[in-house]
Order: sequence, then structure tokens, then C-alpha cells
Amino acid sequence: MRVLDLRGRHLSPAQLRSVVPRQTGEFLASAEDSVASILADVRERGADALRELSARFDGVTQESLRVPESAVEEALGALDPAVRRGLEVAIERTRAFAAAQRPEDASIEVAPGARLTHRWTPVRRVGLYVPGGLAVYPSSVVMNVVPAQAAGVESVVLCTPPQQEFGGLPHPTTLAAAGLLGVQEIWAIGGAQALGAMAYGIDGEESMEPVDTITGPGNIFVAMAKRQLRAVVGVDGEAGTTEIAVLADAHADPDFVAADLLSQAEHDPNAGSLLVTDSPALAEAVSRDLARRVSRTKHRDRVLEALGGPQSGVVLTDSLDHGIDVVNAYAPEHLEIQTADPGTVAGRIRNAGAIFLGPYSPVPLGDYAAGSNHVLPTGGSARHSSGLCTTSFMKAVQIIEYSSDALAAVGENVTAVADAEDLPAHGEAITARTDRRSTGGVS
Repeated sequence: MRVLDLRGRHLSPAQLRSVVPRQTGEFLASAEDSVASILADVRERGADALRELSARFDGVTQESLRVPESAVEEALGALDPAVRRGLEVAIERTRAFAAAQRPEDASIEVAPGARLTHRWTPVRRVGLYVPGGLAVYPSSVVMNVVPAQAAGVESVVLCTPPQQEFGGLPHPTTLAAAGLLGVQEIWAIGGAQALGAMAYGIDGEESMEPVDTITGPGNIFVAMAKRQLRAVVGVDGEAGTTEIAVLADAHADPDFVAADLLSQAEHDPNAGSLLVTDSPALAEAVSRDLARRVSRTKHRDRVLEALGGPQSGVVLTDSLDHGIDVVNAYAPEHLEIQTADPGTVAGRIRNAGAIFLGPYSPVPLGDYAAGSNHVLPTGGSARHSSGLCTTSFMKAVQIIEYSSDALAAVGENVTAVADAEDLPAHGEAITARTDRRSTGGVS
């Protein structure tokens, strides 16, 4: 990995954002035109377009886009018992954390007879995307479905790519995970076209009702589709290609750090792995251990491309404080803190999708069975966005209830501001009531 030496350089947050290792803007923008074309085609031609896109991108010919229940039952019956147990543990822990995230309604009386309520309600129908490209992601089924269920979503549709190896059906392990969670509507559609199908719906013999919100991770085409569909449906965020940052000092175990950087690099050639440290000795040790691990890893070519790309590297800092500034500017999807006092350091991190504390909380734990969610903001969007959680599937409704006395008490304030904004009819909506009250028309 390339080394970026920031020692002795005092950069502003904006300057740090411009120099930290990251995919260039052209990386995501390169998908813009092709995604726009795909979405327009799906909106215009529906199932016909989806079948043609599956043949083009996935190499499969599909008679039916929707996965039959029998295929889900068969996949669940054939699931390896050890894998089933692993998924069940992940479901149990993720469900417990998701239930704890469900917010309570808030109600307050701001004046006598003037009550305001902040009521949380689930969206009615959601579309969940589970990728399938270079790996199999039953864990993403868990991460999407469980918080939707915890939120109380009424209708769930899941889309995941068809696989040539399985006759145009999704990978059976993915189907089995959906079966464990009781998901009944599953479609073998991948990529940007899957998001278009869920956003616009499908008419005809095979029909899909449009959704209110779409969630789930994916590649740059999925992330770009979310960006372009924001005006049509709610989206959880642009959860694109994975990234990890490790903030470490001389106390860190270099082999642990190397193993964790490699763990995310094997996802995708465009995955980002970043080490931020004030210890050159640690950086050198991590480099040695990483080279040793890369030489024997299964997906060596993919890992080498990811680690050698512009999105990966080592950042040397003057101090731990300096490293915290770098991390907050980078805003990583996953942040590991491997320092002498990780808990104290975590309290100073403003921007990260998920934070993993200490040597025994590696990112892959969160990918599977920690109970946290692995659908997280990427590409620096953790500066303003959160990871997938129960409230991602909910929205707040504000309820206002004033009595006649309460309205009369504030009426003059409303009309004064309405007149100042040259909106007199706003004020008249108040005086229509207060005037009648003053003549005895309203008690």
C-alpha cells in the first residue's frame, strides 16, 4: 500500500478530505449514464427489460423473475447445519439490537391546552437489495430484513441477482437465509435494474408493487441507482464498495491489523483499506504481516488490486490526536480503534459508520454476528448519514392539537408573523376562529 506522510502538515478538515486515500469522483460518476439508461429502460419496458438485462449482465435466461416458494423451501432444507446455526445466531443478536433501536413516541404540552406529539410509524412497503457479485451474502439478508421486521414494516420484497450456476435462481444460501426470516416475496433481479424494478414496480403477468423505501448494499451501479432514485423512493444511503480504516498506535498487534485490512480488501478490487497511525514501526510491521498474509490468501489478485488502488494506503500522523482528525475527515464505513485506550478515543470520533473497539472486535465480527448492522455509509457519507437500523424503515409524524383557549393565547403572535411575511390569509385562518370565539360562537 502507498504511504501518505502527513507528519508536520497541519491541514483543515476540508484539506484532509482532499488528500486521504479514496476512490476518485470519476469512480462513481462513471456509472451515471449507464445507470440512468438502465432505470429508464426498466421504467418503460418493465419485465421485458429486466429479462434482457439479466441475459446481458448475469448470463441467464429467465422465464420467471419471481423466485417460487418451492425454491426457497428446497434451499432451506439443504442448508448446511453449521451455516444455519451461524445465521440463527446472527438473526438472534441482530434482532435484539434492532428491537432496542425502536424509538418511543414523544409528547409534550408546550402551553396549557397546546399538545404536540412526535409519533413514529413504519413505512408500509420496503424493497431490500442483497448483492451477489463476487461473493455470497446471506448475512446481508439478515441485516436488511431484521430491522425492517423490528420496525413493523407490513410488506417486504427482496431482490438479489440470478446465478447462472443455479439455473437463473439466486444463490441457495441467500434464499435459505430469506426463508429463515419468513420473507415470501423474492425476485431474481440484480444491480441497478433491481432498484428500478422496486422503485417503479412491474406491470403485467408478473407484477411487483412499487415500494416506499429501498435499502441494501451494492456496487457502484447500485449506489448510483440509489442516488438517481431519491426523488422516487426513500433510500438508506449510498452503501457502496466496502472500506475499513484502522486507527492504531504502538500498542496494536500488527498481525491483527494486517488481517483486518485484508478482510475487507477481499470483497472487491475497489475496496478501501486504510491504516492511520503515529507509529512508523507499527506501519512497517503491518506491511510485512500483510505481505505474508496476501501471499497465501484465496482471492490474492483481487486483494492486491484493492490494496494497491488509490482508495487504500497508510497515513502517518504526528500523534494520536492528529490521527483522530484524519479519521473524522475520512469518515470511514468501518473504523477499528486499536490503541491503548480505545474507549476514550471512540468518544472523540464524530464520523464513522460503525466503530470497533480494541483488538478483539474486528470488522468481520460486525459483518456477521456482533448484532450490529453491516449496511453502512461509504465514500465519506458517514459525515452526514447513519448505518442501516430500525429507524431506517420508519418515519416520524408530528401531531398538533390545540384547544380554543390555547389557540387564542398564541393567535396574535401567529398573525403578526404572517403579516410580516405578507401572507395575510394565514393570519385569517387564525382570526376566523378567535373572532368567533370572542362573540361566543366557540366555547
